[in-house]
Amino acid sequence: MKKTFVNLERLNKIVKKYPTPFHLYDEKGIRENARKLKEAFSWNKGFKEYFAVKATPNPEILKILKEEGFGVDCSSYTELMMSEALDFSGDKIMFSSNVTPKEDFVYAKKLNSIINLDDITHIDFLEETAGIPETISCRFNPGGDFVIDNAIMDSPGEAKYGFTLEQLKQGFKKLMKKGVKHFGIHAFLASNTVANEYYPALAKILFKTAVEVGEETGAHIAFINLSGGIGIPYHPEQQATDIYSVGQGVKEAFEEILVPASMGDVAIYTELGRFVLGPYGCLVTRAIHEKHIHKDYIGLDACAANLMRPAMYGAYHHITVMGKENEPCDHKYDVTGGLCENNDKFAIDRMLPKIDVGDLVVIHDTGAHGYAMGYNYNGKLRSSEVLLKENGEAQLIRRAETHKDYFATLIDRYLLFS
Repeated sequence: MKKTFVNLERLNKIVKKYPTPFHLYDEKGIRENARKLKEAFSWNKGFKEYFAVKATPNPEILKILKEEGFGVDCSSYTELMMSEALDFSGDKIMFSSNVTPKEDFVYAKKLNSIINLDDITHIDFLEETAGIPETISCRFNPGGDFVIDNAIMDSPGEAKYGFTLEQLKQGFKKLMKKGVKHFGIHAFLASNTVANEYYPALAKILFKTAVEVGEETGAHIAFINLSGGIGIPYHPEQQATDIYSVGQGVKEAFEEILVPASMGDVAIYTELGRFVLGPYGCLVTRAIHEKHIHKDYIGLDACAANLMRPAMYGAYHHITVMGKENEPCDHKYDVTGGLCENNDKFAIDRMLPKIDVGDLVVIHDTGAHGYAMGYNYNGKLRSSEVLLKENGEAQLIRRAETHKDYFATLIDRYLLFS
């Protein structure tokens, strides 16, 4: 059984001030997990986590992570804007984008961000639009399938990202001629895996690639970015990733491959969004409807516009009916939202305690890729975000949208609100 980081008594007080639905974040849990990550990689002097802004783009969350020593990984102009507003700049920003407009490269260069190129054609494009910096990173795609212990974890060959190995070598040579002095190599080969073996296996691939590319091109490889991909246990029976074991596995690969190649000064970077934030956020919602036809349905005041993952991916998110944690799960429900789409379901055939209209329902593990993936289909308004601070206070960190917000982008003659 998954436990919530907030109890019913505290939640009842919060919902009196901030109506459901809303995403709630746990500051204490976020900070503790950030420190564990840094400790797990403390053996590497240059280690830095670049939190993936796309996972949870809220300034108050980013401020917490900045205080914990994190940088940010940005993928768009807007994310760069948010990061600059929080005084991130220089090597505190990793700019990893694809199909990149020229304005984005210009802005990233203005902030002296580390630019992580996705395609070999972006070398000339970057030079024409913003200029080539002295430090740059390139994203590597080895192709084929990514396999651990004979199990296919993902298929990089099907992904749209990155350079081939030969393009990586050509790109480094070309960039050196254009004045680049320091290089990084980046790769993302699997998504949301809780296997402790993932990062060490990825590290071995990137470390061997770095040695080969460095020897062939003479480039100084300053850092290797293991990117994201470490997941969280969405299902209660899943075992969480042991980040200390992961860190140790990467260290062993580092000492086995890079140190003998006189590359022991290479810094290790990560870009973990889901692992850093996922378990420390939840969607707080209320049961407002029940329906009994061919199946039993519970309707919530939240919908897929507040949490897209179950509808989009069929993803599992655990559900707790607050105050009924110890009651038997003897009722089978489809738990739905109110969109005019049949896939607007948070759970299908889920065994839960009896749910009554008015019950508070917590949907777990929405701290990353939860609010961020929201949208306005059916004219649904996006919810607020609330931070449960370490001192127990609840702080509104994003207000809920209003109908005025929804209509604000229409041309004047159609505005319904002045």
